[in-house]
Amino acid sequence: MSRKLSGILNSMHEKNMDALIAVKPENIRYLTGFNPSSFSLLLLKDEPVLFASKLDIEDASQSSKVPVEELKSLKDIKELLKGKIGIESSMTVETYKKLSNNFKADITDLIEVSRMVKSPDEIENIKKALEIAEKSFEDVEFSGTEKEAAAKLEYNMMVLGSSKPSFETIVASGERSSLPHGTPRVTKIESPVVIDWGAVYNGYASDTTRTIIETEKQEEIFNIVLEANKKAVSAIKPGVKTSEVDKAARDVIEEYGYGDAYIHSTGHGVGLEIHEMPSLSQKDNTTLEKGMIVTIEPGIYLEGEFGVRVEDMVQITNKGKVLNKLSHKLTF
Repeated sequence: MSRKLSGILNSMHEKNMDALIAVKPENIRYLTGFNPSSFSLLLLKDEPVLFASKLDIEDASQSSKVPVEELKSLKDIKELLKGKIGIESSMTVETYKKLSNNFKADITDLIEVSRMVKSPDEIENIKKALEIAEKSFEDVEFSGTEKEAAAKLEYNMMVLGSSKPSFETIVASGERSSLPHGTPRVTKIESPVVIDWGAVYNGYASDTTRTIIETEKQEEIFNIVLEANKKAVSAIKPGVKTSEVDKAARDVIEEYGYGDAYIHSTGHGVGLEIHEMPSLSQKDNTTLEKGMIVTIEPGIYLEGEFGVRVEDMVQITNKGKVLNKLSHKLTF
């Protein structure tokens, strides 16, 4: 049995759970090595079983680290559920109703918590995804339309080995750069331009943002955001609360008078999903540990003018180790 699986089972025993149901594809992949293409269910107990659909049964049988059975009906699994059963917070109400059997449900994030600390293999996959993403940026020209730049970036990532973009690539320029999640349009690129993109390698994601600037005002705001980025990175080390890292970045931006223009959290975990625990926000007090990988992405968004964001991926070792190699300062 893998160390990941043993750790989850030990945590379940500590919480007196009789079983835990995992249906989230990323959680199933994390614990079994099998990546579902259709609905699957992992029943975690002393002898875990993966139930896979007929569509996936051959693949699951070859790649899963736990025994596999064909998923024929949730009613069959329902009869196996007795006592205190852990369920993921992401489970749909429909699935829960089909499985409910008068057991005591315990909504849990045990698997997501385990996923926060990455194994050496997971870290290498994330580093490779980041390498692909950054190399893909090198020959992208930001002289045409936002759509053209985004398409070229995604094409390059696919050619270099990414299975897909880790999220819909953001290219937002001119006034639209003040939209943190501005999707690309068929409009000519203006300054500044915010680019937020990532690759996926062996299931693991990367996430980076750069802002290409032109004017003195844009450079002024960029320098503030970069200072906030570096201050947050310098605050990172094992034992520090995620809220403290957020505060380090936020204090810089507030000191310059732009606190109201910093409208999101400072970062998040990255792994099998683009947004994972922990959240580096004012409300999250997760303690950082060695092996975590998080983003640091402060930004200032001036409505009707422009926005600037600088995002790096950071591995927690004895301190915060920035994994990105791409320059922060980019100009037209």
